[in-house]
Amino acid sequence: MQRTSSVFWAALAVVVPFVLWGVLSSGSLATATQEARAFLVDRFGWFYLITATVLLIAAIALAASRFGRIRLGRDADRPEYSAGAWFAMLFSAGMGVGLVFWGVAEPVAHFVTPPTAEPGSEQAARDALRYSFFHWGLHPWAIYAVLAMALAYARFRQGWKATISGALRPVLGDRVDGPLGTVIDTVAVVATVFGVATSLGLGAAQVNGGLAALVDGVGIGSGVQLAVIAVVTVLFLVSAMSGIDRGIKWLSTANVVLAVAIFLFVFLTASTGRLAGAFTTTLGGYLAELPRMSLQTGPFDDERSAWINGWTVFYWAWWISWSPFVATFISRISRGRTIREFVVGVLAVPTLVSGLWFSVFGGAGVLAERDGAGLSELPTESALFGLFDTLPFGVLAGVAAMVLIVTFFVTSADSATFVLGSLSSEDGRDPARSVTVTWGLVIAAAAAVLLVSGGLEGVQTASIVAAFPFAVVLLLVLVSLVRALRGEQVPAGHRPAVAVAGDGHASDGGRDGGSDGRDPVGAGSGKA
Repeated sequence: MQRTSSVFWAALAVVVPFVLWGVLSSGSLATATQEARAFLVDRFGWFYLITATVLLIAAIALAASRFGRIRLGRDADRPEYSAGAWFAMLFSAGMGVGLVFWGVAEPVAHFVTPPTAEPGSEQAARDALRYSFFHWGLHPWAIYAVLAMALAYARFRQGWKATISGALRPVLGDRVDGPLGTVIDTVAVVATVFGVATSLGLGAAQVNGGLAALVDGVGIGSGVQLAVIAVVTVLFLVSAMSGIDRGIKWLSTANVVLAVAIFLFVFLTASTGRLAGAFTTTLGGYLAELPRMSLQTGPFDDERSAWINGWTVFYWAWWISWSPFVATFISRISRGRTIREFVVGVLAVPTLVSGLWFSVFGGAGVLAERDGAGLSELPTESALFGLFDTLPFGVLAGVAAMVLIVTFFVTSADSATFVLGSLSSEDGRDPARSVTVTWGLVIAAAAAVLLVSGGLEGVQTASIVAAFPFAVVLLLVLVSLVRALRGEQVPAGHRPAVAVAGDGHASDGGRDGGSDGRDPVGAGSGKA
């Protein structure tokens, strides 16, 4: 295959045997991954929590510092995409299908099995929404933001190669061009494959849940879910071939429009006043309790510790495993924005939107559960459709939700194939179609194997295991970014005129790609 790198073959050498293992012996794969998950969450759950918290503090500190005025690109560069298109793409790629899957299911689960309160109580309802805010708020977007910022800075301002290892040049020097760089990029690609496979597995399960709720005779099982994965794989490969400016951008915009329509439907047909109050109350509680929730591990309370490991540690691992894909994609569409503008946009807007989403869907779900709807008794993938059954025109809403799930599904997957292709191509350049197709088929196969071998627990386990080594890479990326920014020597109150590369030599701050003048991934060409 043209323009592939050693990373492509090394990552395939890790992922393909895993897929074959699942095909030939799904039982032993499930046992091995569960044992690995138990070991990691028991011994290193604290590490996931600290990593996410450190990245959040760092993102806010960089935006507030004098470095916030530095552009992710040349000083004369300006954003390629409008604010609306930018928000739509980063949000759809970042967590769109997950919000639809967990929007009702997670708050209802917390309501009946809260971390500390009496199940079904008023305090349990408050905790349910507050922890949903927490799991989908500032921390995950900070993980994305730090890595995306480092990638955009390295590519567009310094002209380093467009890979994860390229962002580590300030701390690793020319070693990023050798075997060490290959190892780092391979870790990133493998983490991305399993992070995306987790989301594809969740999406397939929820499409199955929707079909079971809307079509008589359709049950919930791996057969239907595998068929869904096969159909959606064809759709996202077609979309990926059309590139960012067409397939991904158009689908992202359509996702947002449809999501807003469904959001307004639930808001207007459920208890509108209570749902609006739920947002303001929960936002205040979230901000007040953020430090405690961020570092709580429950070391002396086995039940509390198990709850944190099952929810918070899983989520942080999922976001970490997703971060190479999401951050690479966000950096690709963020050239020309200042660090301050970038961090505010990536942290604040998605966090508020996620909070609104959970206030409406989660709040409506908790109210319905309290009134006896029995949502907690449904399979997790059917909770959203169970809520629609309690509302007028619920069937129409269910159909619209099915369309939204599929389009979010396709958007996330086609963005992922593009990013995986660029991460495994020479110098991180735009991938050949054969590479894109290969990764599309691989992540679909991984999702299928995980669903068959362990169901939803199996896909969750994959994220936790794959994220651990990449968490170390993320912390190194943060150190590298800070070192590079300190080399800029930005005078207080003035915009930077000259960028200084990691080797200490002055850069024109505007090299567009490598020295050969070719356009790396994310160089703002708008072509995939």
